[in-house]
Amino acid sequence: MGVPATVDDDGRTADEDGFAALLRLVAGRGVVVLSGAGLSTESGIPDYRGATGSRRRGTPMTYQEFTGSESARRRYWARSHAGWHTIARAEPNAGHLAVEQLRRSGHVSAVITQNVDGLHHAAGTRHAVELHGGLDRVVCLDCRRTTAREELGRRLEQLNGGFREAGAVLRPDGDAELPQQLVDGFRVAPCEACGGVLKPDVVFFGESVPKPRVQHCFELVDAAQALVVLGSSLTVMSGLRFVRHAARTGTPVAIVNQGPTRADDLAATRLDLPLGPTLTDLAHRVRTTPGPCL
Repeated sequence: MGVPATVDDDGRTADEDGFAALLRLVAGRGVVVLSGAGLSTESGIPDYRGATGSRRRGTPMTYQEFTGSESARRRYWARSHAGWHTIARAEPNAGHLAVEQLRRSGHVSAVITQNVDGLHHAAGTRHAVELHGGLDRVVCLDCRRTTAREELGRRLEQLNGGFREAGAVLRPDGDAELPQQLVDGFRVAPCEACGGVLKPDVVFFGESVPKPRVQHCFELVDAAQALVVLGSSLTVMSGLRFVRHAARTGTPVAIVNQGPTRADDLAATRLDLPLGPTLTDLAHRVRTTPGPCL
């Protein structure tokens, strides 16, 4: 498959050297993966910033806005209902499958994902820690009952029989851009158990990741031989704190991401390459490389 590269004056390439360093880290086993939105772009789910590092158009819903405004909840659920069909149909790409291969071979010990699309789980990585939760679940903010998103989807279809989302443009959070007239006429479903407010079981902007989940992730990083970041610009502290912690405690950090990240200065190895082909090549090379070191 090969690693894309630009040849330097000495005949070697930065990409080749970086890939060899990444291979050494992963071949040593005990690697924890921290994945971001860039890993899912090959599955048709847009990321937040793209290769340039500039944030894509659209302002994400905040927790304060969602809980404080009925119209904001209507806007969110209309857009989310339109986008959910794409999320539900998305399939793991070569990058997700390669991570699972590395986990099965014992080279990856744990996966922490900032994504809410469930694609690591769909690829077979059942115990991947979903740092920000998952769009496949819905929680009632009043009685805390958790239900499947598919169940809510059926109820929303019944309430909004004439709803049409053809041509809706998917956004990174799993919702979609819609004309205002569709949003205004959308009917929101309450909790079936108590009539309370339903929210996707994900961490919104302005909301904190549950402390036990954060602590578990720190423990995974502490036990790791290396931390490998895949497809994340590490712009928000939610993921960046684990990279900073690893660097502070002497755990090697490798980053594979198209575009700059907020932690490039902390990485021992940095690759700006497409994730699917790179991780597929990595999984193959690890299997065919004898011994833990190159």
